[in-house]
Amino acid sequence: MDGASYPVSPVQVVHSDVVVVGSGTAGMAAALALAQAGRKIRLLTKTDDLPGGSSLWAQGGVAVALGAGDSAADHAADTVAAGAGLTDPGMARLLAEAGIVEMSALLEAGLPADRGADGKPLLGREAAHGRHRILHAGGDATGRTLVTFLADRVRATPGISIHTRAAAADLVVRETGRGRRAQGVLAYEDGVGWVLHVAPHVVLATGGTGQLWAVTTNPPEATGDGLALAARAGAHLADLEFVQFHPTALAVAGPPGRRPLLTEALRGAGAKVLDAGGHAFMADEHPDAELAPRDVVARAIGRRVARGEKVFLDLRPLWAAGKSEKFPTVAGICAEAGLDPAAAPVPVAPAAHYHMGGVLTDADGRTSIPGLWAAGEVACTHVHGANRLASNSLLEAVVFAGRVAAALMAEPAAPQPVAVPDAPLVPGGTAAANLAAEAQLLMAEKVGLVRDGLGLAEAAERLQGLTLAAERLVPARDYAGIRAGLELRNRLLLSRLVVEAAKRREESRGAHTRADHPETRDAWRHHQILTYSDLGRVAEVEPATTRETRP
Repeated sequence: MDGASYPVSPVQVVHSDVVVVGSGTAGMAAALALAQAGRKIRLLTKTDDLPGGSSLWAQGGVAVALGAGDSAADHAADTVAAGAGLTDPGMARLLAEAGIVEMSALLEAGLPADRGADGKPLLGREAAHGRHRILHAGGDATGRTLVTFLADRVRATPGISIHTRAAAADLVVRETGRGRRAQGVLAYEDGVGWVLHVAPHVVLATGGTGQLWAVTTNPPEATGDGLALAARAGAHLADLEFVQFHPTALAVAGPPGRRPLLTEALRGAGAKVLDAGGHAFMADEHPDAELAPRDVVARAIGRRVARGEKVFLDLRPLWAAGKSEKFPTVAGICAEAGLDPAAAPVPVAPAAHYHMGGVLTDADGRTSIPGLWAAGEVACTHVHGANRLASNSLLEAVVFAGRVAAALMAEPAAPQPVAVPDAPLVPGGTAAANLAAEAQLLMAEKVGLVRDGLGLAEAAERLQGLTLAAERLVPARDYAGIRAGLELRNRLLLSRLVVEAAKRREESRGAHTRADHPETRDAWRHHQILTYSDLGRVAEVEPATTRETRP
């Protein structure tokens, strides 16, 4: 319970076969697959209950080639085209092919889906998709429907021990004769204290980094924890500069934090983006108008917002045609904000949404540290390249969670002796919120939709200062304060790494736009791989299309 005071106590030690960190689609899907195979799982989440993460808020749906005339090859081709030259074609093919298998299995297992009179799933269309292939459940409540379905199964599955209000602090990595290996997670659990969760395998499924920015579609828990854990352990991170800004978050005033998203499916159904004069300007920006790739739409709206202009999403034709029933989440969002989409267009602006970068993995979720796995938004498989195709995120989480589970079960690891660390003192408490807000505003101003070298250099310098200030905070003693302190440490580290990656990529590509380097350059058609130590060194590069991947 928040406010309770805990003395710094000895670290408790518990053992399991696998520790899964995160309670969104990827975390719960991985835990289910592993438990059903007989593994003893500990599922850690810093949220109050299942489910957690951004999956809960996903409105758009799941992209999967289930429709007549569609194919995995077409889905993969659209994914590659959206990725601006950095999507691995093999990974795109794997995602599309395995996605059909995984989503068909979930539907067979009882996952609700919106269906037509013939009983077949209704499939919508979204930007940069050449076909109608977006599977919906509960209209625009697809993410909520999916994670609720998974959470019910997780709770009912023997072998999964659920630890809520458990904030992961660090990975435990042991030096062995064959190199370094992950051996567990140190976490602070509300009402319990510090706990070392020992296991030969750790799966990171902590989602993205949206809360690094002042305006985001992501929930409060999206503070980059998994990436920071992996970075401090020495793992390789990739593509950190590529942050997708959703074009149409509801433009409402408020402090830094989450803004409601207005799903891309609205534009797929015919909604138009208007300027203050009522002109549908996207037709002037791209041949596909409202269905242009997300980065194109976001920049077009962002330019106008930066000039102090207002931009609107016109839902009146949809509401007049009775389509509001297909978008109950959007209808509720607008009603809560005091807006009537049937009467007037609603104000929108871009918001930090999805991170194409993450902990570098192979096709089975292996990271550069044996025993450490990653799946979902926290991972970087190069399937998204420089710009994620709409509605590929939930599919990615399901597909790669399954692949992690299958590969992990084929690589049993014998338990090894573990050195128990001392309980750390975490600088944090209420003062951490002020530093976090300052960092969010800095990232929004200097590392947003459009960046430049001078702004990135300033951001790097100021983030170092905030990092030093965070270290001087009074140590926290309760769960709320310790969680805030851990999140601040994570967000500052990840912000510095994102800035470093953005500084080094001197071109504009996909979701990464440099005002001082506006052209896309062939010389930069490669992935940047960074580690924690690379904050002071030259990054390695990896060719964009050299990895061979097979389903």
